[in-house]
Amino acid sequence: MAVTKFTQEIKVKVSSKRLFKAFATDPYTVLPKILPNFIKSVEIIHGDGGAGTIRQTNFADGAPHSYMKHKIEHLDAENHVAKYSLIEGAVLGDKIEKISYDQKYEDTSDGGCVIKIVGEYHTKGNFQVTEEDIKAGKDEALQTVKHVEEILLAHPDICA
Repeated sequence: MAVTKFTQEIKVKVSSKRLFKAFATDPYTVLPKILPNFIKSVEIIHGDGGAGTIRQTNFADGAPHSYMKHKIEHLDAENHVAKYSLIEGAVLGDKIEKISYDQKYEDTSDGGCVIKIVGEYHTKGNFQVTEEDIKAGKDEALQTVKHVEEILLAHPDICA
């Protein structure tokens, strides 16, 4: 098994508290509500929402993937830190065992925040993740975060 690391920083105009709630502590109600054309549901398969929880995101018809399962390894709502792994779904294909993410949401002086991400692709056998694969994953994450940012800015009551 090979491990390929990557980093990413995404700056947004929404506070860390609101964005962390949307993506980490309450995606079950928030994401399907604000992204109904993309996310059908987010469900807890196992656990209570904290460490050890298996969470499944079901995508709307026409989305590139039908579902993804994540295992939450650590969730710190006070400090806005999340550690989790993508463990199942078409995005992994047959060559990637899992993709692990460490995320820290930090407030910025302008009222927004920056998401600092350290990720690891854990591949099967000798498979090597390409720079194009990493870029595609980063681009998808950026698009999703920016779309959620846009909605939260337009609706200050969501995740308040």
